[in-house]
Amino acid sequence: MKECYLGIDIGSISTKGVIIDSQNNIIKSRYIWTEGSPIKAVKKLINNLKENLDKNIIIKGIGTTGSARKLIGLMLDANIIKNEITAHAIGTLTFYPNVRTILEIGGQDSKIILLDNGIITDYSMNTLCAAGTGSFLSSQAKRLGVDVEEFGEIAITSTNPVKIAARCTVFAESDLIHKAQVGYDKKDIIAGLCKSIVLNYLNNVGKGKKIYSPIVFQGGVSKNKGVLKYFKEILKEDVIVDPNSHLMGAIGIAILARENKTNKIYDLNIADIKFETIGSECNGCSNNCEILKIYRDNKLIDAFGNKCPKGAIKS
Repeated sequence: MKECYLGIDIGSISTKGVIIDSQNNIIKSRYIWTEGSPIKAVKKLINNLKENLDKNIIIKGIGTTGSARKLIGLMLDANIIKNEITAHAIGTLTFYPNVRTILEIGGQDSKIILLDNGIITDYSMNTLCAAGTGSFLSSQAKRLGVDVEEFGEIAITSTNPVKIAARCTVFAESDLIHKAQVGYDKKDIIAGLCKSIVLNYLNNVGKGKKIYSPIVFQGGVSKNKGVLKYFKEILKEDVIVDPNSHLMGAIGIAILARENKTNKIYDLNIADIKFETIGSECNGCSNNCEILKIYRDNKLIDAFGNKCPKGAIKS
């Protein structure tokens, strides 16, 4: 039997999954939309990963990361649950051991990770505003009547990018509409949006950070050739995009699952398991905490949200 490890990165926009072997080879991978339901998304993801999977493969570890990592970790009884900073760093260092800077732009958040000799020395994430993220880019593409997959290809054909105010989604949309109405060429507007995303990232997430090469760019937006072009131009450095840059968080957490493995063999037949969450308000004290109760096959397995022991009562 071949021992393998499953890593799942559950974001607000997309859910990524990989199965790796002991040499970090990717056996299977999937990238799907979360669509507001991480539980349904993960069930769909695992069913996709199981399809035509070699029967000699056994899963000896499961790791979860991303915004819904704790919930999905409970669902799958994961042997390790870690934040995105750690997962992305481990995944990137495995393939680029000399990396000094990781630029990451996902669907609704972005982050920068600084490293020295394989150790994280600093990091930063975006604020609550989604300006300059994948969802922002997708919404602007739709407004312009362009497929987001073609956005980057169109951007690199422009030699005169329009200046777009991208520090705020509301201002950016207003600016974009104005530029379109006064007659600017669509390709120049698209290039301007790509450039504004880079400037917003560097002035917000990367503010005050010293960016050293080698630089690795990852997350779904790393596939946008226009954004990559302006990162290279503005930083005046080469920027590496791995073919699996959109999966790096899932790869990293799969590697950590292997390092933290137990003697357990995981069953991926979860389609028929009933898994639900029920929200309630605890009135045990003046905090009135919102408690999220987690049920598996109608059995309460955990509860989140309490700020004091009273809210931890599992009933």
